[in-house]
Amino acid sequence: MLDIFSRIKYKIQSLVSMRLYILLLILIVGIVPMIVLTAGLISAYRSRALSLRVSEVQQYGSFIINRFFSNGALMNTEDTSVDDELSLMASIYGGRIIVVNQDLTVVRDTYGQETGKILIAQDVVRCLKNNSGSFVNRSGQYGEVTMPVASQDSDTAQGVLVITFTLRNIDSMTRVLNQKATVYIIIIILAVGVIALIGSKLIARPLNVMNKTLSHLSEGYLDEEVSFTGYSEIKKISDSFNRLISRMKSLESSRQEFVSNVSHELKTPITSMKVLADSLLTQENVPAETYREFLTDINEEVERENKIINDLLSLVKLDKSVGEVHVEEVNINELLEGILKRLNPIAQKRGIEMVFESFRPVTAEVDEVKLSLAISNLIENAIKYNVDDGWVRVSLNADHKYFYVKVSDSGIGIPDEAQGLIFERFYRVDKARTRETGGTGLGLSIARNAVMLHKGAIKVYSKENEGTTFTVRIPLSYIP
Repeated sequence: MLDIFSRIKYKIQSLVSMRLYILLLILIVGIVPMIVLTAGLISAYRSRALSLRVSEVQQYGSFIINRFFSNGALMNTEDTSVDDELSLMASIYGGRIIVVNQDLTVVRDTYGQETGKILIAQDVVRCLKNNSGSFVNRSGQYGEVTMPVASQDSDTAQGVLVITFTLRNIDSMTRVLNQKATVYIIIIILAVGVIALIGSKLIARPLNVMNKTLSHLSEGYLDEEVSFTGYSEIKKISDSFNRLISRMKSLESSRQEFVSNVSHELKTPITSMKVLADSLLTQENVPAETYREFLTDINEEVERENKIINDLLSLVKLDKSVGEVHVEEVNINELLEGILKRLNPIAQKRGIEMVFESFRPVTAEVDEVKLSLAISNLIENAIKYNVDDGWVRVSLNADHKYFYVKVSDSGIGIPDEAQGLIFERFYRVDKARTRETGGTGLGLSIARNAVMLHKGAIKVYSKENEGTTFTVRIPLSYIP
């Protein structure tokens, strides 16, 4: 049962595709306006044809009234001179003509059926009362024009001329136009449907290729580059994916290297301690000085191991949610002075001058522990990767919104190609020298994460063999 539901769900999801939307869009845009336009044109033709027919009937009716009413023939039942004209007009328009006098009595009827009878019709009565012009009605396949019979000098109608005319030829022409339009619309629908089908397939093809390629990549084949041909947007997506894949490969390579390096770094102190301990255990009557020397070496190896573990723990803590940031108002000047005081002994061992320059007192809402960790890593790196008898300058400044910490050194610098990668976890520029200094490639990643937790920004400016400058910008007020 679950398998059936899964198949049905997959079919429904398959229908909701971009190709289907494109197909429907092309069909709607191509066909709906055409149908509306065709219907509008046919309706306009019908209205225009009906208007012309009514105008013709009214003109002919006015001619009859003007010609035969002035001499009294139209209303005189004894005068048959007008009958032929009325019959001709009725024949031309395929209808019927009735003449009604003031008493609503039919005095003439081209059908000869209503003569002498009373004709009570709304339009006839209105014509007699108001002499207000003709009235046009339509019923089925016939139209009707009701006109007052009166002289131009009189305001009173002497009778009414009722002209009925056929609309079959107009209806017939409209049907023919509808039939032809239907045929053309069907042909165009088929043509647009084929074009839409092909067009939607062509548009969706790069996306289908992209989907297959990404599925292949998701299986772990990161060595292949993505190449999507077609539209400029697809090309941009292709370039973005290649950058993403390059970064993923770099990250994977860094992680593998990190595992290897950390394994080596963690194993080396343990091996050294084991060798030292075995040496003490296998010797008898070992002098106290030898014990002290070996225990000092073991202590150094423990410190080295502790440093690696602390860096890993710091990175894990910074990866947790922002809700664990403990914000309080901190005097940034005192914080930096404390860090420099703590790291100054390390710098003095290599003759490196530490300079702190503060442009103004700064108090900000920060997590003192995390920010201290970030700045300490930057200054410690400036000392580690410096030259002997060099210098490290730390400056503090602020404006109305941010405070700025700048850490500059006279060290070995960072190559241009590595500057975009130094904040990646486990990345180390000079792997051999980093191992000598005890680095794990986590310091800058820790610094960046701590700055990002404060909604700040960190940038690097460096030139190889000339030095490096890190700038940190953090809001004065914490933004949750």
